[in-house]
Amino acid sequence: MARFKVVVSDPKTGTSKAVEVEGERANLLLGRKIGDTIDGSILGMSGVKLQITGGSDISGFPMRPDIHGGVKARVIVSGGVGFKPKRKGERRRRTLRGNVITEDIVQVNMKIVEK
Repeated sequence: MARFKVVVSDPKTGTSKAVEVEGERANLLLGRKIGDTIDGSILGMSGVKLQITGGSDISGFPMRPDIHGGVKARVIVSGGVGFKPKRKGERRRRTLRGNVITEDIVQVNMKIVEK
């Protein structure tokens, strides 16, 4: 059974709220991708549209929007999610998670798009 910790942030006020989701409500998030917009009633926030911005899996590896699928992959990155280069032009091989929410994901990050 799927279980997620969903962190919802409000860009206008700068606040965030953590919500535990499990069971049928959590199954509605499975298969969604980073960038998808969902209705807030899934999380008990009616009248709100939410956009998925990222997340992390049980091992702590972050989700990255440019890795397709729900797989864990070792990719060479030069910056962005999962790697901050120390020198100009530096690239490293990092283990990252794909952009699809699967049962391996523990935390899902979202932001409020419209009220």
